[in-house]
Amino acid sequence: MKKAISALALTVALATGSLSAAEAADCKVGVAMYTLSAPYFAAQVAAAVDQAKKAGCEVSQSDGQNDMNKQIADVEDMVAKGVNLLILNPRDPEGLVAAADAATKAGVKVVVMDSSINTKAHVITQVRSSNDQNGYLVGQWLAKRMQGTPIKMILLSGSQGNEVGRDRRLGVFKGLLEGQLVNDGKAGFVVVGQGWGGWAQEEGLKAAEDLLQAHGDANVILGENDSMVLGALKALQASGKSDVLVLAAADGQKEALALIKEGKYGATGLNDPDLVARTAVDIGLKALKGELPADYPKLVLTKPDVITKDNVDKYYRKDAVF
Repeated sequence: MKKAISALALTVALATGSLSAAEAADCKVGVAMYTLSAPYFAAQVAAAVDQAKKAGCEVSQSDGQNDMNKQIADVEDMVAKGVNLLILNPRDPEGLVAAADAATKAGVKVVVMDSSINTKAHVITQVRSSNDQNGYLVGQWLAKRMQGTPIKMILLSGSQGNEVGRDRRLGVFKGLLEGQLVNDGKAGFVVVGQGWGGWAQEEGLKAAEDLLQAHGDANVILGENDSMVLGALKALQASGKSDVLVLAAADGQKEALALIKEGKYGATGLNDPDLVARTAVDIGLKALKGELPADYPKLVLTKPDVITKDNVDKYYRKDAVF
């Protein structure tokens, strides 16, 4: 089984300049996003478009509006219009397989970024942060922070069936249980309720409002991304509750990092949309030039970390898009 390659190990391998004039003239890149509803995705598509344009490529982009059928149609349209490199952030790991396969069959180089796709799909590779390891580190931090206090958790999940969200929450649970065993010699926590926030702040707010009303004794809110947790913070402020710890399994959104600096937000996992997107485009450009080895890894992971008050200054950028 082929191993994932780290972004760090990829730095030297992808350190090349723009395409030649002849190559750039025939470089047409499509960036097919399944949603732009959260700042993370806006930053990701902006980075992908910028990286492709820097290489001299013609670029088109689409917003699937969180609708799988629309994203499939977007991909089909891009292929019909002659893109030869497709950067795909899939709405559904199963539902986009046929569209990705059809693009590959048509001669398009397909690189999947951020969200996962079934490994049976015929794509160059998948590029994303390590959702499991980010979650694990966040879980260990949570175990230490809540040591000796029973955890009653509200869980805010993105969308049903999304493997990214599943890997993030299970990573946190795994790290939390292991951390509790190490710290206390016993482990256990209760998820009092799960809500679906669609990865967006407003939907996270609504889900948190309902769950806080039903579970007034909750003392932790865990979200699968920062946007939903920022919405949950608004719900907490409206309810007058100040004794609930909020944290996210991943992202590193600048608004969340600013609150971490102030001590109003516990922690989040490192998920840099800029790095993921630029790495995906660089790999795709390599594929276009025929410079990838036949045994190129099918999964590329960026370096994980948990962002807390102790290290937030390392990651916080006030002028960041995300």
